[in-house]
Amino acid sequence: MGLFFRRQKGVALTAIADLSIVAAIAGLSFSFIDTIWAVYIDSFVNSIVLVGFISGFLTLVSFISFFFVIPVIEKYSKSKLFSYSLILFALSYLLFSWITNFYLFIALSFFVSILFSLRVICFGIIVKDKSSERHLSRDEGLAYTFFNMAWLIGPLIAGYFSAAYGIRSVFILAAAFVFLAFVFFRVSKIKDVNIDKKFHKNVLKNFIEFFKNKDRTYAYIIGGGVNLWWVLIYLFMPLYIIREGLGIRWVGYFLFAVAVPLVLLEYPFSKFAGKIGFKKIFKIGFFVPFFFSFLCFLVGDIYLIMFFLVLSSIGLAMLGATTEAYFFDTLRGKQELRFYGPYNTTIDASQFIGKILSSLFLLILPFNFLFLLYGIFMLILFLLSFKIKNIVERRRDGRLN
Repeated sequence: MGLFFRRQKGVALTAIADLSIVAAIAGLSFSFIDTIWAVYIDSFVNSIVLVGFISGFLTLVSFISFFFVIPVIEKYSKSKLFSYSLILFALSYLLFSWITNFYLFIALSFFVSILFSLRVICFGIIVKDKSSERHLSRDEGLAYTFFNMAWLIGPLIAGYFSAAYGIRSVFILAAAFVFLAFVFFRVSKIKDVNIDKKFHKNVLKNFIEFFKNKDRTYAYIIGGGVNLWWVLIYLFMPLYIIREGLGIRWVGYFLFAVAVPLVLLEYPFSKFAGKIGFKKIFKIGFFVPFFFSFLCFLVGDIYLIMFFLVLSSIGLAMLGATTEAYFFDTLRGKQELRFYGPYNTTIDASQFIGKILSSLFLLILPFNFLFLLYGIFMLILFLLSFKIKNIVERRRDGRLN
């Protein structure tokens, strides 16, 4: 893999190639868990509403942890921290396969939520540091494409194992794959010693400073919109599919289909964004899920709903890698060490909003009103896309390529 990229664009891309493989292997593990996570929580509480509230609580834990890991991220090697997070994920998944007590489940989930913050920030910074400034959106797109390839086949594997051997077998499988990702990352010898000796201990002040720049603020909101959408897809749709009588195998089929547009289109769209600018990509990207979510609200057939949500992934393919690349393009110097942590709180802030509001909706309204809610979310983000700065990466040195 690295040899291919060396022939194509130079030695610098070999690190991105290796990181993309790590993303794919680890992504398989995380896709296994995401496929059965809502069903796993539901096995303790037997309530869609409670699943939403519990997941919202864990998201809040992850949100808070982002602030406290910032000094650690700034002070220590990102490659070492990323390695530690992977091995701890493997151990945690093995424990999940064994736990039957609800309170032990909550305690371990609390710990994993903190690990999530550490892993996301470290990996994002490593990809950024190994990319050239002019090709950041392309490199982000490549890493995201490999990551999404895991979501293409992962749900099918998880669905099969869940149906054949039970949900807890999926955790053992996930532990094996995340450990394999750890081994490959160590063997690849990717180093990132991008350290800021004057790290920022006042996390609240740092967070406030983040929002003093309007471009960073827009990046925060736009990036959050992508993660908000996945709450509907990965938390509530699996439970809806099962309660419609289709079984957990259909959860795997649905999540497989959702990932197809991401795998096929995310990399081309990320390269295209580097040439024409981010604004047009964001406008179309948010309009597509807005349109199809309203169609889902109007129809009552579960198969049509799944079909429309799969089509909505075409819009999400325009947004996953490009939103993060846009954020990095608003920074200068070593600001990513200081601000990438606060930026990533958008993942949990948006998901917390989605989970809590969705759960409140389901207390008083039928499930199909969730599609109306998410359609409104996407409409707001579509309108916000008109206000962002239209950064064009390939014009920075006066030429396109």
